[in-house]
Order: sequence, then C-alpha cells, then structure tokens
Amino acid sequence: MRVVHLLLLFALAAGSARAESLVVSLSFNRLAVTSTYTGTSVAVFGAIERDGQAAARSGAYDVVVTIRGPRQALTVREKEALGPVWVNRAQQKFAEVPSFLAVLSSRPVPELADEATRRRLRLGLGAIVAAPDLTLAAPTPDDPFREALLRLRRRERLFAESEAGVRFLSPTVFRATAPLPATAPVGAYDVEVVLLAGGVPLARHQGRFDLVKSGVEQGIATFARDWSMAYGLAVGALALISGWLASVIFRRD
Repeated sequence: MRVVHLLLLFALAAGSARAESLVVSLSFNRLAVTSTYTGTSVAVFGAIERDGQAAARSGAYDVVVTIRGPRQALTVREKEALGPVWVNRAQQKFAEVPSFLAVLSSRPVPELADEATRRRLRLGLGAIVAAPDLTLAAPTPDDPFREALLRLRRRERLFAESEAGVRFLSPTVFRATAPLPATAPVGAYDVEVVLLAGGVPLARHQGRFDLVKSGVEQGIATFARDWSMAYGLAVGALALISGWLASVIFRRD
C-alpha cells in the first residue's frame, strides 16, 4: 500500500512539473556578418502553455532569458605599480568563459528565487561568474579575479544584465530583446529561457542562433583555416610586394 501511495505522489509531482511548458521563437536563427556590420539585436518571443487540467496559479509568472556566446579561455591578471612600471603580480585562468553574456529578466533576479536556486540554475550574471566550473580555482567569497572579469566584460559591453529586459505582452506571452554589439564574436550562441513562479522553476527551453561571416570575409577566414601554410606564404608575399611597390613609387632620384 505504501508503494502505491509513493507512486501516486510521484505521478502528481510529475504532472505538476509538466503543468506549464514554453514555446519560444527567435527573431533570427542565422545572421551573416559582413564588413559593414555594426551590431544588431536579437528578439526572443515566448508563450506559456498550460495544461488544461492544471489548477490556475494565484501569482504572476517570471521569466529569465540568458544568452551565451561561444566559450573561450582567458586569463585575468592583477597588476601592481613598481615605481613607474606596472608589473603582473598574480593571475587566474578561466577555461570556459562565454565570450558574450546577456541576462534579461522580468524582475530583478534576486527577487525571483533564493540564492541556492539561482546558483543551481545559473540565473543572473553573478551566479554564472561564480560557477565552480568557470575556472580550476575553487570559488571564494569576494573573489577579486571573478569580480575583475565581470567588471571588464561589462565595460566592453560583452556582459550585460537587464532587470526589466523581459516584457509580458499578456499574462502568458512575453518578449525580450538583447543588443549584440559589433564586438560580439561570430559563432554559436545558446539561448536559455527559464520560467518561474513563486521562486519555483517550472519550465526551461533551450535554443540557439549563429553569427557567421559572409562574403569575402568568410572566404578569407575559410582559406586561412583550411590552408594555413599557403595563407601565411601568400600574406608574406603580399607584404614583400607591397613594400617593393612603395619603394618604387616613393623613390627619390
């Protein structure tokens, strides 16, 4: 009998977890980057679908949209003034840092869920930067290197957080728009949408879009990647020819 009760409780919990689902669409799935590219923005449209048999919720929904660019390894160094010269004092290596990171939410992220939930789901810039797998060094409170990483990326407009970036058009339809600066690198971008209510996560959706080079830029990049030695020889030969032509043109007799 106890087993039957446990199975019923499990079924009820599973049904409650599936009471809401997300339908998400992006303004584009692939964007060509040319020499005249000056940046753009990506819009995320979403709708919340409810199970017809689920009881209505008394509170409103909350949504967090997180956009992550291609991962990259980087090193943050601490510099110290030694007289008139600045020297490197200490450093910390980060292995899996998103090259671009935007977090948009319907309300300030700390108001959406408790700290444990935010850290577990990586909600907000602070939770993402504080993640243990971001670097080999164990995270510590007030880690100066992680704080420096967050500060520098924000200054470069590659990390951004908007506390009102998600706007509900109706109780179950929302939209979020994230600017992509011209410095955002090409590659695959992951889009994660998390639905919450009363601090409890209800549903999650994963999507992606690509920024790709096109035209002459794409041809040069492909040639340099696939034929690196020939590309290096061609660049060297072009530099020699350019230098020779310059010497001929500007020669003084």
